[in-house]
Amino acid sequence: MKTDCLIVGGGPAGLVAATYLARFRRQVIVVDAGASRAALIPSTHNLIGFPAGISGPALLARMRAQADEYGARRLTGEVTALTAEKNGFIAATSVGEISAAKVLIATGGLDVEPALPAVRDAVARGLVRYCPVCDAFEASGKRIGLISYGECRVKEALLLRRYSPEVTVLTAGEEMQLADQDAESLKAKGIGVVEEPVAALAREANALSLTTEAGRRLEFDVLYCALGTKLRAELAAGLGARTDEDGALVTDRHMRTCVPGLFAAGDIVEGLSQIAVAAGQAAIAATTINAELLSAEQ
Repeated sequence: MKTDCLIVGGGPAGLVAATYLARFRRQVIVVDAGASRAALIPSTHNLIGFPAGISGPALLARMRAQADEYGARRLTGEVTALTAEKNGFIAATSVGEISAAKVLIATGGLDVEPALPAVRDAVARGLVRYCPVCDAFEASGKRIGLISYGECRVKEALLLRRYSPEVTVLTAGEEMQLADQDAESLKAKGIGVVEEPVAALAREANALSLTTEAGRRLEFDVLYCALGTKLRAELAAGLGARTDEDGALVTDRHMRTCVPGLFAAGDIVEGLSQIAVAAGQAAIAATTINAELLSAEQ
C-alpha cells in the first residue's frame, strides 16, 4: 500500500488529522490498534460543543464517521516497525506493508492503573478518574482521594483541593518522596496523607469504600490516580526522534519531530494531555504536512 501520509493511532489526534488531510484531497491511511485512552472516558464535559457531556466511545464514533466521509482509509491493526527511506517511510504492519511520504505519530499513552480490584469497572462508572484538569469540576464538594506515591503529585492534590475541602492522598503502602516544603503545603491546605496499604476496594452505591491492611476504613465519592502515563513513543524514538524526560516526543511549533517527514500530535507530545489540545495539534500537523507535500510537487 502507498499513501501520502500514514497516521499511526486512531484516537482524537489521529482522526482529526485524517479528516484534515482527506479534505486536503490527500491519500491518508490510519492504522488503529484500538487502544485510545479516549475510549475509556465515561463522559467528558470540558470539550467545547458538548455542554451536556459526551462519552469517549461516542466521540470517537463521530470522529471516525467524519474521517470516513471524506475518504480517509482506516485499518484496524498495529504498526510493528517504521523505517526511514530516501523519499519517505516504510511501515511494517499487521495489515501489510505501507509506503508513506509522511508519517504522523498519534499513539498517545495509557494511564498507569492502581493495583486495586475491579478498577476498570470503577473507571467506567466515573468513580476512579485520571485527569483533574478534565473533570475535577464534576467532583466539586465531594470526598476526593488521590492515589500517588514516589514523587507525589502535590500540584494535583492542591488543584483538587480547590474543588473540595475533603482531599486525601493515598500512597497504597508505597514510599512517598515528599519534600518538607511539599508536606507543609499539603498540611496547610488540610490535605491528609494515608500511607497504609489498601487491602480492599468496594463500591457502595455511588461511592467507594477502601479498607487498609490495618483495618482502617476510608470512604470517597471519587478516587483520582496520579501514577503517570505509559507513553507509546517507541516507533518514533527508534528513528531518532527526541523525547523529553517523561518519554514524550519533542516537536517544533508545526508538530515536526527532529526526523524529517515525521510528525507527532496528541498525548504522545510533550505538554497538556487534552482532547482539545490534541485536535489543535493534529490540525497544525496536517496543514504542515499538506504544505510540505505541495512544495515537493512543485
